Parts: sequence; C-alpha cells; structure tokens
Amino acid sequence: MKKKNIQRVSALIILALIIFLFRPAYTPSINGSESISKLVSIRVGGQNQTLLIRGKDKGKPIILFLHGGPGLAQICYARKYQSKLEDDFVVVNWDQRGSGKSYSFFMDKDSLTKNQIVEDAEEIIEYLCKTYGKEKIILVGHSWGTELGMDIIKKDSSRISSYIGVGQVVDHAEGEHISYEYAMDLAKQNQDSSALNDLENMGSPPYKDVIKSTLEQENIIKKYSPFKHDVNVTNDIIKGSLLSAESNGLDAIKYAFGNKLSAEKLWGTNNEFNLFDEAQKVDIPVYFCAGRYDYTTPSVLVKKYYETLEAPHKEFIWFENSAHFPQYTENDKFCELLLNISNKV
Repeated sequence: MKKKNIQRVSALIILALIIFLFRPAYTPSINGSESISKLVSIRVGGQNQTLLIRGKDKGKPIILFLHGGPGLAQICYARKYQSKLEDDFVVVNWDQRGSGKSYSFFMDKDSLTKNQIVEDAEEIIEYLCKTYGKEKIILVGHSWGTELGMDIIKKDSSRISSYIGVGQVVDHAEGEHISYEYAMDLAKQNQDSSALNDLENMGSPPYKDVIKSTLEQENIIKKYSPFKHDVNVTNDIIKGSLLSAESNGLDAIKYAFGNKLSAEKLWGTNNEFNLFDEAQKVDIPVYFCAGRYDYTTPSVLVKKYYETLEAPHKEFIWFENSAHFPQYTENDKFCELLLNISNKV
C-alpha cells in the first residue's frame, strides 16, 4: 500500500510538472467587438518570433515596444504596466530574436546579431502596418531597445510617426565612463573599501569582462544611489515567467537561456554606438524620457544629445522620481505622455 501511494504521488508530481511546462499560453480577451488580444508567433528573418498584441479598438494607433537588455523580453509582464494604454492604442510587445518566447533551443546562434534584430524589427513594423491597415506606427525603445530604435529610424523612418526613447543610449563608451566615475564617487563617499578595490581592479571601461564588470558597477550604484525607489524588474520577470497567462514553464526556461545567450552574443558589441556622430539629424518627431537618477544610460548625456539634435519636433522629459525605468516607476505620467504624443500625430 505504501509503495502504491508513493507511485501515485510520483505520478501526480510528473503530471503537474508536465502541465506547468506545457500548458497553453494565451492572453486574456478584451471585451468589445473591435478589440484585439492576440499572442502570435510569426516567421521573421527565418525564425519564429512572438508578438503580444492588445487593444480595445484595433483601429487605434499602433505602438511597438522594443525591450531592453539585450535579452530582457517583456511579454511575460507587459500587461502589468501597459493595460491602461489599451483604451487608446493597439499595444504591441515583441520578444526579440533569442529572447523570451522567441528563444529557440534549435536556433542559429550566429544569427543573433544587432543588425539582424534591426532587420527583424523592420519586418515586424511592415507586418503590423499591412495587417492592420496603417501607414505608420509609434515606436518606443527602452535602453538596449533605444539603440535598435535609432538604428531603425536612421535607416528608414517612413513607417514611423514618432519615436520615444526611454533611457536612451547615446554614446555607449562615454556613458560607461560616466557610470564608472559615478560608482567610484559613491564608493568613496561611503568609504566602501571593498567596492573601491573592485572598481580599481576592473579598471575604467572598456572592460575586459564586460558582463561581470558592468553588473558589479551597477550593483554599487544601486547600493549607494540616493534614489531607492526604482522598480524591481527581476521580480516582475520571475513572477511573469512563472505565473502570467502569456508564459508557461517552458517559456520560463527559455527566458533564462535566452537572457544568457543574448548577453554573451550582444553585450560588448555596441561600444562604437555614438549618436553624436551617427545621428546628428532625424526626420521624424522624437521624445526622450529620462530618469533623474539614471546612471545606467546617463541622463546627462541624453540631455546633451537632445540639445544638439536636429529634428522636426523634439522634446526632453524629465522623470524626477525615476532612475532607469521611468516607464514603470512613473507609469501614469508615461502613459499620459504617449497619449499626448499620439494626439499630435
């Protein structure tokens, strides 16, 4: 009898594990005959990639979000911060090649390049415009996603009505130096000999071990920054990967593998990125959202670039109670800004 009980428990555990790993992922429906709520996989650049498309009226303007990282896909937690946008927009999130739900264990890992991801984005923008009968979309990039966004509008902005850069990367090399010096100043002010020793040992950028050194530098800034209220995106990712309707257990595993692969393939490949040299002028309206305490992509550098940039319309918006994630920490302000931008188009 005892052996049978053990077998039953084991069978239940295996069944629960199978359900956890392979239960169908979906996105909750939105009421209304004109609404749209789709979690779709489409073929892009020779690989299946996943889009989350949601809105109460599919005739509304389309916003495409380019997530940061590289590798920090956001489909698994997007609804937490974007649901209020669904009244006024068709909100599209895309897990980029090699990230989140778009990661494949069988993918060609050598295809994971910045240029390829930019080409993927262009293909997705064209898909959205043709599928939903739009001439143009609104493009929003965050952090790493702002590099992609600016590369896209430099190449061809004909399908973009407005661009919003959140935590904009401007001059990657100079930004890293500013972040390093800020971390050094904080360590000195707080007499943290261990942090000082770590910073001195790693040396100023460019780092030999990009991932390890960047994370150590960011941890020092988080520890001593006067701003302590940024969101914990890691918690959002973990909860979203494990508990959201859009993700199952296999997706959570793919997220971890994709994040690691994206870091290995893409971190440190963008040291030459410099908008002062590459994009002195753009031909569409641009908006920069900057957290007052952002030293991941230093806002002081974004402001400097904004002042020199030529554009038909440009705005710089300070988020006074934010660091690197103003779209989350001051979510109401960010969503209101997007609505105001849409009304100007």
